[in-house]
Amino acid sequence: MFIGRKEYLDSLGMLWNKSTASLVTCRGRRRIGKSTLIEEFAARTADHFIEIEGLPPCKGMTDRRQRRHFCQVLSDQTGCRRVAPQSWAAAFKMLDEVVPNQGRTVILLDEISWMGSRNPDFAGFLKGAWDKFWRKHEKLIVVLCGSVSSWIADNILNSTGFVGRNSLDVEVSELSLPECVSCWGAAGERLSTLEKLDFLAVTGGVPRYVEEIQPGYSVAENISRMCFSPDGLLFREFDATFSEVFGRTSQSRGKVLRALSEKPLSMSELAAADKKTANGRLSRILKELEYAGFVSGDAGLNPETGEPFRIERYRIRDAYTRFYLHYVEPRREAIQRNLFKFSSVEQLVGWNAWLGLQFETLVLNHVKELFPHLGLGRTLVLSAAPYQRKNAAGENCQIDLLIQTASTALVVEIKRRKRVDRSVIDEVREKVRRLKVSSGLSIRTALVYAGELSEGVPADGYFDFIVPAEKLLMN
Repeated sequence: MFIGRKEYLDSLGMLWNKSTASLVTCRGRRRIGKSTLIEEFAARTADHFIEIEGLPPCKGMTDRRQRRHFCQVLSDQTGCRRVAPQSWAAAFKMLDEVVPNQGRTVILLDEISWMGSRNPDFAGFLKGAWDKFWRKHEKLIVVLCGSVSSWIADNILNSTGFVGRNSLDVEVSELSLPECVSCWGAAGERLSTLEKLDFLAVTGGVPRYVEEIQPGYSVAENISRMCFSPDGLLFREFDATFSEVFGRTSQSRGKVLRALSEKPLSMSELAAADKKTANGRLSRILKELEYAGFVSGDAGLNPETGEPFRIERYRIRDAYTRFYLHYVEPRREAIQRNLFKFSSVEQLVGWNAWLGLQFETLVLNHVKELFPHLGLGRTLVLSAAPYQRKNAAGENCQIDLLIQTASTALVVEIKRRKRVDRSVIDEVREKVRRLKVSSGLSIRTALVYAGELSEGVPADGYFDFIVPAEKLLMN
């Protein structure tokens, strides 16, 4: 079953209108569905499809072994002779020789960073193959795909050698919230809004995780099976993801994520927590975690000046990662010995408060889906980010989401409670009082909530927009 991704498929499909070959980069978090997207695109639009994936990193991996694997897979798919190439130039020439002269062809070189992991000149050979061979085909799309997005950025997107060669960069994001619900079919339609949000609080919009949910079972049964069982997918996934994406640097990347697991932090706050890591190296780690889809750097605009804030605050944007670090990792030993059991998710310490944080993360990650419900469907949005600053009086002003357009600062409060009562009005009114904006901006207010809403909240008329969570889950 293939759901959604229309925007990506349309962008890729437009490349067939060209009279020359196209080089495409495709990047995103592991399990986000990059390969599946390209496979679906090829199945729908191409006459020929060749897919070769690099071998995952492991002890004893060599460049020769990667080239031999490349040749074996190429031979299996095309019937070409199986000869171990002596260089990547030879391997890529073999690939070019089997590209059909007629029809549309898609070539997917998957996990490209693994493929070239043992050869510092790999990107140069790739460029040479494009210039000498592949670009000369009329109806050919070559896709360079990988979970190590920083490698693609450094070696392809930001490389002077590839300037002007890349036709399209596809950064695959999570499924939209309605698409997540669609993954559960008819059973998903019978779930309550809060139960859907409970599932998404653990999986986010990662297709591989969402499809693992069995909506016929309770949240507790699903989470217990996936996360708190030694054989569960989401018990093993964190270590597998980090070892495959970050290799030998996984320990330092994991250390930064653990520091962010409780609350967003600035780079200076992260540096203070880990004085052994130099600022330059920490900046590089954060950038790699951003490229890999685990972290988001929230800066936004200063509503007083309209200028970008210099100091970004970093937060974990990946729902599963935060769940794993908060609830699973501290219990790893007990889980491995089958000693950790629970009958209700409410037994997990701080579960309701944690769900509130995860709901906020879901809204921030899918903020573009929120815009139409706030009257911003056709408006140019200049900034949309959490806001946390002290005003001139030294008062702290913390806003869940501050959306800025040319004329408006929209203060968005995000709440998940069993009952959202009138106290939310006083909370937001105080935030608005502390917020300082330029004289040219109007301030508007919005409430995005999950749970039961007190009748007094809409009756008061304080909020310009009130958006129940079920609206975000509907097509």
